[in-house]
Amino acid sequence: MKTIDISEKKVVKRTAVAKGIILLGKKSLSLIGEKGVEKGDPLSVAEIKAIEAVKNTPSAITFCHPIPIEFASAEARLIDGGVEISVTVSSLAKTGVEMEALYGVSVGLLNIWDMVKKYEKDARGQYPYTKITGIEVIKKEKGS
Repeated sequence: MKTIDISEKKVVKRTAVAKGIILLGKKSLSLIGEKGVEKGDPLSVAEIKAIEAVKNTPSAITFCHPIPIEFASAEARLIDGGVEISVTVSSLAKTGVEMEALYGVSVGLLNIWDMVKKYEKDARGQYPYTKITGIEVIKKEKGS
């Protein structure tokens, strides 16, 4: 096994935007909106953890090269039936930043799940409404 050899590639500005959604039950959505989640504000935590994840992508995604993150932002917001998080990443690098954006979204959504799982479980301890979905790269730019 080996990483891809990027030594001959040119350093250019690279940007990627990814998003994803966690579907939640009405109780969780209501508590998030009212800032009543016992563990704190899931939206703020998701944003912070998404940015931290962006910076640590190579430690979780084996073949990702460590690259300098010049910019990272995350926005988590309530939507009908769930929470959507979007992550933007930019770097001056020899390789793209889409994995960093995707990893940030994934970690942000998992943190939301962790913070509201108490309210999502049914009587049998199952998660009938909770679902992470739609994780995708919605924009990628190279050079500019």
